[in-house]
Amino acid sequence: MKSALVPLAQGCEELEAVTIIDILRRADISVVTASLDDNLHITASRGVRLVADQSLADTPVNDFDMIVLPGGQPGTRHLLADTRLKQSLLDYGRQDRWLAAICAAPSVLATHGLLDNYQATAFPGTLTADAFPLVQISSDAVVIDRKRITSRGPGTAIAFALTLVEVLTDSNRRQQVAAGLSA
Repeated sequence: MKSALVPLAQGCEELEAVTIIDILRRADISVVTASLDDNLHITASRGVRLVADQSLADTPVNDFDMIVLPGGQPGTRHLLADTRLKQSLLDYGRQDRWLAAICAAPSVLATHGLLDNYQATAFPGTLTADAFPLVQISSDAVVIDRKRITSRGPGTAIAFALTLVEVLTDSNRRQQVAAGLSA
């Protein structure tokens, strides 16, 4: 079974986090949510309360097929500041493994050099040519470039999550999950 790690930071964008988790689980992809600290209760950017499965410290990060970063503020700043997560992202990058981020979270990948010479998208204004001159910035809703997947924000969360399903499984599974969403 394919698997994904979704780190949850205080102040993450709840619509993105829940959409990613829900759609991946509908596709029978194993999803583990991990809080950045020992507090498993996450207060998202609009006050919605989420409960992580476990803490990042208790998570064997290398056991997943993909790491997916939800955006939102101040969640993205917390993701960026976490040294354990940074090391895991760098390890995945060196190992040419899947990394995905939506909204402001592609800036975490870009700050760590993981989008250098990649095409990527993000919430408007998050990735700029001045701040990240090596990133090929796109305005597309979802961008796949090699083993990096990025997306613009809450309005693209379903398309983003369905893209994750497709790369982890196949286009037939994506179509099945998408059909179940519109029924």
